[in-house]
Amino acid sequence: MVVRSGLAAVMMMLMATSGAMAADLRHPVVQGYGAISPVPAASERPDPALRYRVLFSITKAGGSADQVNPALEKVARFLNLLGADGVRPKPGDVVVIVHGPATPLVTTDAAYSARTKAAKNPNLPLIAALRAAGVSVRVCSQALVGNTIDPAAVAKNVDIDVSALTTMATLQLRGWALIPD
Repeated sequence: MVVRSGLAAVMMMLMATSGAMAADLRHPVVQGYGAISPVPAASERPDPALRYRVLFSITKAGGSADQVNPALEKVARFLNLLGADGVRPKPGDVVVIVHGPATPLVTTDAAYSARTKAAKNPNLPLIAALRAAGVSVRVCSQALVGNTIDPAAVAKNVDIDVSALTTMATLQLRGWALIPD
């Protein structure tokens, strides 16, 4: 009972806080993406003693070409959840491999627009924010071929791997945890 009323008080305080401060609490690492809701009374929390080496496999296309891919936004949410407890993975310890129908999300504005008719690629600012947070963003070269995407159309801040299959196998064998979309 005390925990619930304490939690309610914290939530009311958060809602009453200024917009700028609330934005920081909801986006402690990746500003503007992957909003979280702080829950101070949660029992299982990120462990600062662990090294978080995590691989996100993104295969699903987003619901709308003019909106950020939800699976890519999940990466930002993960970083924000860790960051809310003061846990910051080392640069390169969080990896995103894009393949399958999601592959176009890593293309330049011009290539994305030509393919989807959206004015520009809404995923590029998020990819830049993830890169700034130390995330390695990659795309499968086999998926580029399968989706008829010229490697020159891939955004410059995205690395091209030989294949998602080998990247996923290699990183898991090296100790990365896999989070599928």
